[in-house]
Amino acid sequence: MNLEKVIFGFFVVLAATLNFGFFIGPIDDPALHNVYELFAAVVVNLVATVLKFGDRTQIGAVHLATSLVADLQLIAAAAVWAYASSVTDGPLSVEAISSVVSLSGGALLANLVSITLLLVETVSFHRR
Repeated sequence: MNLEKVIFGFFVVLAATLNFGFFIGPIDDPALHNVYELFAAVVVNLVATVLKFGDRTQIGAVHLATSLVADLQLIAAAAVWAYASSVTDGPLSVEAISSVVSLSGGALLANLVSITLLLVETVSFHRR
């Protein structure tokens, strides 16, 4: 067992599950989308991106690209949330939370591609 691969897989799957946990639920209900879960998804995605920097294979480059897309979408979602909550004193508007959840949905798609790549890489691994 390779500890580096375990840590890499752990962070990739954790990033996807945190993102899924934030995304799930009606798109226009701010009560069902927790800001702390979005923050955790951003942080874990950034850690997963850093872990992908060392892989110089072709599949590693695609891993890094999908992770950068997920980071960009989650950071944009957090920026929309921060802007919308600073403009209004009350709860987020339906339009704002819909934008945040939509951006996290794009990040979720990128994370699912990353998990698919991880599974393909794992299945095609040959013992030496």
